[in-house]
Amino acid sequence: MTTALDVIRADRVLTVVRAPRIPDPRALADALAESGIRCVELTFTTPDVLDALRRASESERAVLGVGTVLTGEQAAAAIGSGARFLVTPGIRAEVAREAARHDIPVVMGAFTPSEVLAALDLGAAAVKIFPARALGPGYLKDLRGPFPDTAFIPSGGVNAGNAAEFLAHGAVAVTAGTDVVAPTDVAEGRWADIASRAASFVRSMQ
Repeated sequence: MTTALDVIRADRVLTVVRAPRIPDPRALADALAESGIRCVELTFTTPDVLDALRRASESERAVLGVGTVLTGEQAAAAIGSGARFLVTPGIRAEVAREAARHDIPVVMGAFTPSEVLAALDLGAAAVKIFPARALGPGYLKDLRGPFPDTAFIPSGGVNAGNAAEFLAHGAVAVTAGTDVVAPTDVAEGRWADIASRAASFVRSMQ
């Protein structure tokens, strides 16, 4: 069975959506998937995110997950609403435990080597290096020394101008944020604009 992490590795990108509202979650997911970004992370910072997740999950091409997961309760609710992967901003043991119960991969946030070790000890399928803008692509190369087999996914400050460099320095994938899914465009349902930027972002990774 193909997992969300398999898709993330294949596409080398996922996108995180933070918006005050998502008027048509399935249209958003389809626009991104058809442009080459199949894994879409909705977040608990968006109102009614679980309803949006259920509606977006109707997309036949997108793989939906939930981010900014802080508690075991949130993890269970997201999984129950159809999330195929979870993302945390930091080390969250109870989220890891809940995900393991359902065999759902967790991309766990970390920054320092000690935090990377903690994430791996908890069974993280991949480690989100956040905020990636703080030290830039070279930091991924440094982390590759002690962690040659870890799946690193930088997030925060990744854009079309530096995505390829992050990948060249050891990231298995990158996280596209407002560079692709600007909150105002999501809230206003500008799916064609989002699709165009998603396609440009994917081309920039080559």
